[in-house]
Amino acid sequence: MTTGRIAGARRPAWAWALALVALAAAASPLIAYWLTNPEDQRLVDLDVYRTGGWALLQGLPVYDVITPAPQLLPFTYPPVAAMLAVPLAMMSWPVAQWVWTIALVTVLAVTVRHAFRAFLDGVRDAAPGGVSGSFLRDSFLSGSFLGGSFLGRLRGPLAAPLVFAVLSAACTYLMPIRDQFRFGQVDLFLMALCLLDCVARRPWWPRGMLIGLATAVKLTPGVFLVYLAITAFPARQGDTRQRHGSTAQRRALCMAVFTAALLTLLPFLVMFDDARDFWFGALLDSERLGANAATTNQSLRGMLLRLYLPGRLTTVIWLAAVAVIGWYGFRRARRAHLDGDMMTAVALTGLMAVLLSPVAWIHHIAWVVVVLAALAGSGRDRVRLLVAAGVWLYYVLPIPWWGGTLKALEIPVLSPVVGKIVQNAFGLGAIGLVWLLGSWLPRRRAAVAVPAAAS
Repeated sequence: MTTGRIAGARRPAWAWALALVALAAAASPLIAYWLTNPEDQRLVDLDVYRTGGWALLQGLPVYDVITPAPQLLPFTYPPVAAMLAVPLAMMSWPVAQWVWTIALVTVLAVTVRHAFRAFLDGVRDAAPGGVSGSFLRDSFLSGSFLGGSFLGRLRGPLAAPLVFAVLSAACTYLMPIRDQFRFGQVDLFLMALCLLDCVARRPWWPRGMLIGLATAVKLTPGVFLVYLAITAFPARQGDTRQRHGSTAQRRALCMAVFTAALLTLLPFLVMFDDARDFWFGALLDSERLGANAATTNQSLRGMLLRLYLPGRLTTVIWLAAVAVIGWYGFRRARRAHLDGDMMTAVALTGLMAVLLSPVAWIHHIAWVVVVLAALAGSGRDRVRLLVAAGVWLYYVLPIPWWGGTLKALEIPVLSPVVGKIVQNAFGLGAIGLVWLLGSWLPRRRAAVAVPAAAS
């Protein structure tokens, strides 16, 4: 599914260890804050996972058990997720909190390393002895764009690891990522599974298996089954490169469907009543997930629910919007795949999981990490870097909550109109990102490529 060279000497392990220490130091204030807040508010979604595993161990109905007061949250995931949560239920609550938090930091680091590979390779190439010492030495590392005097003097084995630590720390403070630590969410793990399955250069697993696993655990990664399906056929006859690529995609699609089906059917053999209760009951009750019209739901449906239109009209508009945005997003993801821009294809598909789902909480927009990587690219284009920086800042700020505050002020016209727009900021932003990746980015690449070819 991907191609690419691996060049340059290996950086020493101590440099990467230093980068991980820097990342841990950067994340520590956030971690300390959420691990020391009131216990009944701490990592509440992790408590949901543990409760599902605990119910399974106790032989209780998984979808009838709820977490302790005051949260009283039910288990809302497919049955195989309860099976995978059993080890968490066997740990003490303090140990589970630390294990999960450390795992979140680790998975975020892995995600950033793979998502920003082109950018980090550019940093490596700009260092002495690299293949191309021009593009980042003349911009990022020279200090003329964002690096400042410190990065301008940075050379040698520390260059790429330090930039990796800075990128990881910056991603840690995105609001959707902060919420991963706040609630103890699973989204980062699922995003990493889908990303690795699509972009890992030499995977030791059959491609498609990780997407199948993610889909079985939380359904919304199923958008990557659509992505695999629409990229499994060549764009035109006679293109041997695309024929080979589409063959690999078909194999990955078959593996993903097989894995998801296997992990969906397995619980019927182990916990039949719970599997039946989920697929024919709990799955159909979206209110189990929480108040669908709340500010935190930034999906297309969530934004429409906050207009408080008649129910049927809301449903009709939502289905129409899903059809239009889904058609555009998947079509552009396929185009990006065929153009060899895998990160843009993955980012567009991830945004489809956010927008098309009936419920997408703010922490589901963790895909913004991959969006930033797709926008930044190799770091050669300063305009793209500026756009990526703007998107980063937009998703660092708690803008949707400002909308809620504005609505509460009850200022005529301003509160009901502007307040609702601001309240939907992240969902509207996701729509904008689909256009940015699907239309603006290809045009920008073409515009930059023309002068480069002429020179």
